[in-house]
Amino acid sequence: MTPVLLLAAEKESAQVTDWAARIGWVVGLGLFVALVYWLMREGWKWRGTLQGDLPELPTAPDDPGPAKLAMSGRYHGSTTAGQWLDRIVARGLGTRSRAELTLTDAGLDVVRPGASDFFVPVAQLREARLDKGIAGKVLTEGGLLIVTWAHGDRLIDSGFRSDHAAEHNEWVEALNSMIETNLREGAER
Repeated sequence: MTPVLLLAAEKESAQVTDWAARIGWVVGLGLFVALVYWLMREGWKWRGTLQGDLPELPTAPDDPGPAKLAMSGRYHGSTTAGQWLDRIVARGLGTRSRAELTLTDAGLDVVRPGASDFFVPVAQLREARLDKGIAGKVLTEGGLLIVTWAHGDRLIDSGFRSDHAAEHNEWVEALNSMIETNLREGAER
């Protein structure tokens, strides 16, 4: 035989896929992803347990008065004031959601479809500012409206983003003006 024919006779067919090994790898990867997800969930629950001393969130009064400002947008979460990565998850404050904010003379009403609503009385408001991030959400400079408020013995930063970011400056001015007025009136008493 000629050498060309010998080479052709020695060729073998292509390797057949080893389905058992492939299925084993896919199942192993799926179990690994499930384990990571479960550990993240347990960490979230543990953080909520550690923050269990946070009092119930106040609800809006029956007649809060006329709205000074209203905004629709997103609630991105709450953190310990000044510590933008220390997320607060207790009492539903860690749940991101759509939000409708209403500012009245009584305070700030936060209505969140699918999550717990809460109300911040004007006496508990401490500061409003624009910032670029809060736990899990980072935007351009001034992209978030951060409202600092007192609840129990904690100061909390809550982050909101309006559907119309141009509204943020108006909210900062109105909130800080209300806080200064409330402080002045409190000092006069």
